[in-house]
Amino acid sequence: MSDKAQKTVRIKWIRSTIGLTHYQKRIVRCLGLRKLNQEVEKPDTPQIRGIVAKIPHLVKIVEALKQPAWKLVPEYTIHPPAAAPAKPAEAAGESTAVEAKKIEAPALPVAPASSPAEEFGDASEDATAAKSGIERHSEVAGPAQENSKLADPSGEGGEP
Repeated sequence: MSDKAQKTVRIKWIRSTIGLTHYQKRIVRCLGLRKLNQEVEKPDTPQIRGIVAKIPHLVKIVEALKQPAWKLVPEYTIHPPAAAPAKPAEAAGESTAVEAKKIEAPALPVAPASSPAEEFGDASEDATAAKSGIERHSEVAGPAQENSKLADPSGEGGEP
């Protein structure tokens, strides 16, 4: 019989050895039990069964834990990579010719900005608007701006 095919038995320590003889305490320790309610797995031989029979009031044989079905299914399977078919030398030469014929999209013309202020639309917009005669309106007018418009009917925004 091989080691893997050998059956095992699970032994659980169920009662304390306080007040019992030194001989019985030594048997519990020889089984490999160190703490109360601990379980150990031993080979199912006549020798182990005889030791358990000497102290049946201290230990009991419990059923082996069955592994749940979901643990029997592997989490993932690793497959070897599929070998790609080898390309002939002619096909490799054609693919490089096709890549060389690709056309790049033309770049859009961009007007250069003369200063960062113009790029972000700061004071230069006001200057440009004044030259072209376009009046710039803000989206939100504060009470001071509204009062100045009422006081100055010309709309220039100067002091009254």
